[in-house]
Amino acid sequence: MDALDCLMTRRSIRKFSAEAVAPEMIQAALEAAMAAPSAGNAQPWHFVLMTDRAKLDRVPDFHPHASMARQAQAAILVCAEPALEKYPGYWPIDCAAATQNLLLALHAQGLGAVWVGVYPEQSRMDNFRALLGIPEAVIPHSFVPLGHPDMAAGRVDRFRPERVHRDAW
Repeated sequence: MDALDCLMTRRSIRKFSAEAVAPEMIQAALEAAMAAPSAGNAQPWHFVLMTDRAKLDRVPDFHPHASMARQAQAAILVCAEPALEKYPGYWPIDCAAATQNLLLALHAQGLGAVWVGVYPEQSRMDNFRALLGIPEAVIPHSFVPLGHPDMAAGRVDRFRPERVHRDAW
Protein backbone atom coordinates (compact mmCIF):
# COMPACT_ATOMS: atom_id res chain seq x y z
CA MET A 1 0.00 0.00 0.00
CA ASP A 2 1.45 3.37 -0.91
CA ALA A 3 1.77 6.04 1.78
CA LEU A 4 -0.98 8.36 0.52
CA ASP A 5 -3.41 5.48 0.11
CA CYS A 6 -2.59 4.34 3.63
CA LEU A 7 -3.18 7.83 5.02
CA MET A 8 -6.45 8.34 3.15
CA THR A 9 -8.00 4.93 3.86
CA ARG A 10 -7.11 4.41 7.53
CA ARG A 11 -10.22 4.42 9.68
CA SER A 12 -11.03 3.69 13.30
CA ILE A 13 -11.87 0.00 13.50
CA ARG A 14 -13.96 -1.01 16.50
CA LYS A 15 -14.97 -4.54 15.52
CA PHE A 16 -12.46 -7.36 15.21
CA SER A 17 -12.57 -10.96 14.08
CA ALA A 18 -11.28 -13.81 16.25
CA GLU A 19 -8.32 -14.36 13.88
CA ALA A 20 -4.97 -14.21 15.68
CA VAL A 21 -2.54 -11.43 14.83
CA ALA A 22 0.95 -12.56 13.86
CA PRO A 23 3.61 -11.33 16.29
CA GLU A 24 5.67 -10.10 13.32
CA MET A 25 2.88 -7.68 12.39
CA ILE A 26 2.83 -6.21 15.89
CA GLN A 27 6.63 -5.98 15.90
CA ALA A 28 6.59 -4.09 12.60
CA ALA A 29 3.97 -1.69 13.92
CA LEU A 30 5.98 -1.05 17.10
CA GLU A 31 9.08 -0.38 15.01
CA ALA A 32 7.09 2.15 12.97
CA ALA A 33 5.79 3.79 16.15
CA MET A 34 9.35 4.21 17.40
CA ALA A 35 10.33 5.78 14.06
CA ALA A 36 8.04 8.75 14.76
CA PRO A 37 9.51 12.21 15.13
CA SER A 38 9.94 13.61 18.63
CA ALA A 39 11.13 16.92 20.04
CA GLY A 40 14.90 16.89 20.07
CA ASN A 41 14.73 13.22 19.01
CA ALA A 42 14.26 12.40 22.70
CA GLN A 43 11.83 9.52 22.04
CA PRO A 44 10.25 9.69 25.52
CA TRP A 45 7.90 6.80 24.88
CA HIS A 46 7.29 3.28 26.13
CA PHE A 47 4.79 0.76 24.75
CA VAL A 48 2.91 -1.87 26.73
CA LEU A 49 1.78 -4.74 24.50
CA MET A 50 -1.35 -6.33 25.90
CA THR A 51 -2.36 -9.83 24.79
CA ASP A 52 -3.68 -11.21 28.08
CA ARG A 53 -7.40 -11.78 27.47
CA ALA A 54 -8.34 -11.13 31.11
CA LYS A 55 -6.55 -7.77 31.11
CA LEU A 56 -8.03 -6.70 27.78
CA ASP A 57 -11.49 -7.61 29.07
CA ARG A 58 -11.01 -5.43 32.17
CA VAL A 59 -10.24 -2.21 30.29
CA PRO A 60 -13.90 -1.38 29.44
CA ASP A 61 -14.70 -1.59 33.15
CA PHE A 62 -12.83 1.67 33.70
CA HIS A 63 -12.68 3.23 30.22
CA PRO A 64 -16.10 4.22 28.83
CA HIS A 65 -14.94 4.23 25.18
CA ALA A 66 -12.97 0.98 25.11
CA SER A 67 -15.64 -1.71 24.74
CA MET A 68 -13.89 -3.00 21.61
CA ALA A 69 -11.01 -4.22 23.80
CA ARG A 70 -13.14 -7.27 24.56
CA GLN A 71 -12.93 -8.30 20.87
CA ALA A 72 -9.40 -7.13 20.16
CA GLN A 73 -6.69 -9.73 19.75
CA ALA A 74 -4.16 -7.35 21.29
CA ALA A 75 -3.74 -3.74 22.30
CA ILE A 76 -0.86 -1.34 22.75
CA LEU A 77 -0.76 1.29 25.46
CA VAL A 78 1.45 4.19 24.43
CA CYS A 79 3.10 5.79 27.46
CA ALA A 80 5.52 8.63 28.14
CA GLU A 81 8.44 8.95 30.49
CA PRO A 82 8.80 12.74 30.82
CA ALA A 83 12.25 12.36 32.41
CA LEU A 84 13.51 11.30 28.97
CA GLU A 85 12.42 14.57 27.34
CA LYS A 86 14.95 16.98 25.93
CA TYR A 87 12.38 19.80 25.73
CA PRO A 88 9.94 19.57 28.67
CA GLY A 89 6.25 19.56 27.84
CA TYR A 90 6.45 18.02 24.37
CA TRP A 91 5.83 14.40 25.37
CA PRO A 92 2.06 14.51 24.51
CA ILE A 93 2.93 15.57 20.96
CA ASP A 94 5.69 12.96 20.72
CA CYS A 95 3.34 10.21 21.88
CA ALA A 96 0.64 11.41 19.48
CA ALA A 97 3.08 11.10 16.58
CA ALA A 98 4.06 7.60 17.72
CA THR A 99 0.39 6.63 18.02
CA GLN A 100 -0.36 7.85 14.49
CA ASN A 101 2.61 5.90 13.11
CA LEU A 102 1.37 2.84 14.99
CA LEU A 103 -2.13 3.16 13.51
CA LEU A 104 -0.80 3.64 9.98
CA ALA A 105 1.59 0.68 10.25
CA LEU A 106 -1.22 -1.58 11.47
CA HIS A 107 -3.48 -0.43 8.63
CA ALA A 108 -0.74 -0.87 6.02
CA GLN A 109 -0.52 -4.54 7.06
CA GLY A 110 -4.28 -5.08 6.72
CA LEU A 111 -5.02 -4.85 10.43
CA GLY A 112 -7.54 -2.60 12.10
CA ALA A 113 -7.10 -0.43 15.17
CA VAL A 114 -8.60 2.50 16.99
CA TRP A 115 -7.04 5.32 19.01
CA VAL A 116 -8.69 5.45 22.42
CA GLY A 117 -7.68 8.46 24.50
CA VAL A 118 -6.24 8.00 27.97
CA TYR A 119 -4.30 11.18 28.82
CA PRO A 120 -5.31 13.62 30.38
CA GLU A 121 -8.09 11.70 32.16
CA GLN A 122 -6.59 10.93 35.58
CA SER A 123 -8.86 7.98 36.38
CA ARG A 124 -7.98 6.28 33.08
CA MET A 125 -4.26 6.81 33.69
CA ASP A 126 -4.55 5.52 37.26
CA ASN A 127 -6.52 2.43 36.21
CA PHE A 128 -4.01 1.54 33.48
CA ARG A 129 -1.20 2.00 36.01
CA ALA A 130 -2.91 -0.37 38.41
CA LEU A 131 -3.81 -2.95 35.74
CA LEU A 132 -0.35 -3.07 34.17
CA GLY A 133 2.00 -2.14 37.02
CA ILE A 134 3.12 1.08 35.35
CA PRO A 135 5.49 3.21 37.47
CA GLU A 136 4.29 6.62 38.69
CA ALA A 137 6.97 8.35 36.61
CA VAL A 138 5.41 6.97 33.40
CA ILE A 139 2.23 8.48 31.97
CA PRO A 140 -0.28 6.40 29.96
CA HIS A 141 -1.15 8.42 26.85
CA SER A 142 -3.22 6.39 24.38
CA PHE A 143 -4.70 2.93 24.11
CA VAL A 144 -4.79 1.15 20.73
CA PRO A 145 -6.90 -2.05 20.54
CA LEU A 146 -6.09 -3.97 17.36
CA GLY A 147 -6.91 -7.03 15.33
CA HIS A 148 -8.20 -8.20 11.99
CA PRO A 149 -11.11 -5.93 10.99
CA ASP A 150 -14.64 -7.28 11.15
CA MET A 151 -16.29 -4.18 9.72
CA ALA A 152 -16.25 -2.33 6.45
CA ALA A 153 -14.20 0.83 6.12
CA GLY A 154 -13.17 2.93 3.18
CA ARG A 155 -11.89 6.24 1.99
CA VAL A 156 -13.63 9.37 3.24
CA ASP A 157 -12.87 12.81 1.86
CA ARG A 158 -12.37 15.18 4.79
CA PHE A 159 -10.54 17.93 2.92
CA ARG A 160 -12.01 21.38 3.60
CA PRO A 161 -10.48 24.08 1.42
CA GLU A 162 -12.03 26.80 3.62
CA ARG A 163 -9.70 25.66 6.42
CA VAL A 164 -6.59 26.47 4.37
CA HIS A 165 -5.25 29.99 4.84
CA ARG A 166 -2.53 31.26 2.56
CA ASP A 167 0.14 33.62 3.87
CA ALA A 168 -2.28 35.08 6.44
CA TRP A 169 -5.56 34.27 8.12
